[in-house]
Amino acid sequence: MDATAIVVMLVVGAIAGWLASVLVGGPAGLLGYIVAGIIGGVVGGWLFNTLKINLNLGHPLADQIVTSAIGAVVVILLARLIT
Repeated sequence: MDATAIVVMLVVGAIAGWLASVLVGGPAGLLGYIVAGIIGGVVGGWLFNTLKINLNLGHPLADQIVTSAIGAVVVILLARLIT
């Protein structure tokens, strides 16, 4: 993984985490957004793959952001159920 891929992953994670926190509340601050977004990307990717859902929003980056945001929402809601 090169530096560009890492930066893109961090930016997508930050945007997805912020979107999830706007939708359901959640971690505050850039680091919290990034962590929620990256974990959400893994969960969302797994969830969409399992359910055979294929987003086609016109740009792969938009697909990644929406998938990560949905995954982050799921992670935040599950964390609330556990605690």
